[in-house]
Amino acid sequence: MTFSPTPYCYTGGRKTESGRPTILFIHGAGHDHSVWTLQSRHFASHGWNVLAPDLPGHGRSPGPQLESIEALADWVLDFAASVGIEHVALAGHSMGSLVALEAAARAPARVTHLLLIGSVAPMPVAPPLLDATLSNRDRAHAMINQWSYAPRAQLGASSIPGINLTALNERLMQRQAAGVLHKDMAACNAYVGGFEAAARVACPSLLLSAALDRMTPPKAITPLAAAFTSTATVRKLVIPGAGHAMMSEAPGAVLDALWNFVGAFPSFGQEPQ
Repeated sequence: MTFSPTPYCYTGGRKTESGRPTILFIHGAGHDHSVWTLQSRHFASHGWNVLAPDLPGHGRSPGPQLESIEALADWVLDFAASVGIEHVALAGHSMGSLVALEAAARAPARVTHLLLIGSVAPMPVAPPLLDATLSNRDRAHAMINQWSYAPRAQLGASSIPGINLTALNERLMQRQAAGVLHKDMAACNAYVGGFEAAARVACPSLLLSAALDRMTPPKAITPLAAAFTSTATVRKLVIPGAGHAMMSEAPGAVLDALWNFVGAFPSFGQEPQ
């Protein structure tokens, strides 16, 4: 299968090689591959193939934008196949976690690990936010920043000196085309198949939450965790001190959680390097 036009995909600066385990990172609503910079570079430098695509209509990938979680899940699986990857670990954040979950359910024999970051199911979007994504983008961005970051980040604290995390996130959302954020949020709001999908997942699964997440709070993960079958290994982990935007607020802790989990369940008979 080929994609025309070709979507953009970040690989951590390394060529995809056969015989190596592969991880595919799926960004959330109104974002692109850049939210995974630290995690993707580390995996790429330590024995893994990395695929971090911009979803259709996001970032540097052409449209049309896909408007449902189910369609995005099919796209992710098709994209991996198009670059010659049959077996893949899926890591998704927020909306991307729903895409990863649905993809793992649709192709259980192909997904080696499922890494859900900032996830709940269902994932309803507050009506004022959903309305603002259509009528007032600046207001929507401000609401997302308010709900996505812990108080320290709101006051300017950052894991990277000199970087204003909320300003950086606002600029990232501003770079997306008009309507992208609304369609993403609407897709999250409309997706009702999370529990059924979890019951069909066959691979080891990590549900990673952040203690100060107000978008997908840790206590809300319990129904989704319970929906996985008894044969699937499921672990829950909560990162202290961070909010929904945990990849930027606590990048090292997120990386450690992902790396340690895939190391506990190596694919292709290989230990991570």
